[in-house]
Amino acid sequence: MKDIIRMTGMSFYGYHGVSAAERETGRMFEVDCELEVDLAEAGKSDQLTDTVDYAHVYETIRETVEGKAFSLLERLAGELAARVLDRFGVYSVTLRVRKLNPPVRGGVKHIEVELTRHQADTTKLIDNQS
Repeated sequence: MKDIIRMTGMSFYGYHGVSAAERETGRMFEVDCELEVDLAEAGKSDQLTDTVDYAHVYETIRETVEGKAFSLLERLAGELAARVLDRFGVYSVTLRVRKLNPPVRGGVKHIEVELTRHQADTTKLIDNQS
């Protein structure tokens, strides 16, 4: 099964980074989220309760990026994946987290981390959107 919901280009202001300057002044981050989920029932019923409410997924991601500060993009992406898997009935999540205008010499547009995580126990696939 490979039904996918994609949320791309979500922008947030966060205070993530190794340097004190990054953690004090912050910068823009962008997140893409890909959810592997069974959409068969929603395709038949046309009911929000039969799918993943992506407005709730967005809020989970926003709260995480704009909330606690992390030193590494890898840690931020890992936390996002853990929260999405814990709160929503998805088989897996792929996240691309970008730090825009990173403090790197040479004019780098962004630094990006991509990771994919899967549910450890597929019996957990219930919708915990509340």
